[in-house]
Amino acid sequence: MGRNLQNEERLRPIDLARGHGLSTQAVRNYEEAGILPPADRTPHGYRTYTPLHARALRAFLALVPGHGHAVATSIMRAVNRGAVDEALQTVDESHAQLLDDRRTLQTVERALGDLASTAAPGPGTAVSGTGGRFIGPLAGELGIRPATLRKWERAGLVSPRRDPVTGYRVYEEADVRDARLTHQLRRGGYLLEQIAPLVAQVRSAGGPEPLGATLRDWHGRLSARGRAMLTGAAELEAYLRARG
Repeated sequence: MGRNLQNEERLRPIDLARGHGLSTQAVRNYEEAGILPPADRTPHGYRTYTPLHARALRAFLALVPGHGHAVATSIMRAVNRGAVDEALQTVDESHAQLLDDRRTLQTVERALGDLASTAAPGPGTAVSGTGGRFIGPLAGELGIRPATLRKWERAGLVSPRRDPVTGYRVYEEADVRDARLTHQLRRGGYLLEQIAPLVAQVRSAGGPEPLGATLRDWHGRLSARGRAMLTGAAELEAYLRARG
């Protein structure tokens, strides 16, 4: 038969705080936020905690690295008011977000890979003497309308110069690269405001090739988040068992 942690030894706020590297005020704040179950009070009004509170605090601190402070708080609040299914749904939604982030990374990697493997432009697309392209040929190459390129320009995703004689837009090599990257990500369902930071990063790096370290770091952070979620799940399960 499992131990009833509610009826075991009493802990002072300082005991709970020291055991988890926190201040006593942080412990009180967590209780007031619903992250910990309500504490008992002594006849003099002092809070007293139990090992169950310690388990709750351990579960919350384990959930934060994988799910973030706000989501971890929502999970613990739901558990403490007895809404376990709601807490588990929140966990599921957070896992789904991690999966979506992994798919985003895969889409970005494919888009950058497509940039690297794109063939040189065909004859007739270059502006004489510059190597740039006018809007019509570039739009035709991408299979989009010129109006779409103008929309991307307003969003800051491409920055063509103007031909001094004709006033026409001229897309240089970097503009073509940015247009291709934007096109790939739009086909993947991403909004222009989601694409803009990546395009800016490609520009600052001087092209897609130097982003290898950034992508490896992105992979590492997603893996660390996934493992942190496993740790959080184990501590949450231990807390649920302790609550009975």
